[in-house]
Amino acid sequence: MNATSPLDTTLADAFDAILEARYSCRGYLPTPVPRATVDAIVRAAQRTASWCNSQPWQVIVTSAGATERLRQALAAPHAGHESGFDIAPPAEYRGVYRERRRTCGFQLYESVGIAHGDREASAQQAQKNFEFFGAPHVALITTEAALGTYGALDCGAYVGNFMLAARARGVASIAQAAIASRATLLRRWFDIPVDRQVVCGISFGYEDASHPANGFRTARAAPEEACRWVGD
Repeated sequence: MNATSPLDTTLADAFDAILEARYSCRGYLPTPVPRATVDAIVRAAQRTASWCNSQPWQVIVTSAGATERLRQALAAPHAGHESGFDIAPPAEYRGVYRERRRTCGFQLYESVGIAHGDREASAQQAQKNFEFFGAPHVALITTEAALGTYGALDCGAYVGNFMLAARARGVASIAQAAIASRATLLRRWFDIPVDRQVVCGISFGYEDASHPANGFRTARAAPEEACRWVGD
């Protein structure tokens, strides 16, 4: 097959369309995703490339009932006392990274009617991370601790492919580092071995198109801002 075959063009167009359609969904319908669809998403994501084909990810997927029990556990008063990441979060957002983060936050707050400087309302919105934004399912991603940074990097690739595979099947999702901040509780809840680290969670389900938090899209930097071409 050469680089200009019709099939290649079709695949490229389909891939670009899926990338364009995916977004971080923050409002879901309670309708569970059929098990066959979830299995298809996981099967597709399993094709993710990894360092030496090590495939370090392990995934815990919750049914609607199991998601609700976990949601209640994370909402309990003592849940905050079991905070802590297995993998250190960013030490600091500087420069353009800080600006992009702030812009995303402002877009979210504006979409749900939170006034600038309303700390109580913004804290309530942040708490929705631990309610999975109402999603009926969560996929918890863990990595082999001994594989270090590259294991986590491979899991990041898996997360991206999981969300694209979901979008291709009409399922919305959001990757959540916030869930990993409850690694201590999650480790106990799911009996996660000590040699594995919690990377993040992915909340997923069918999007509530009427939810105001789903009404905005984040921008992306121009390719030339991220890519430097070196010629002959």
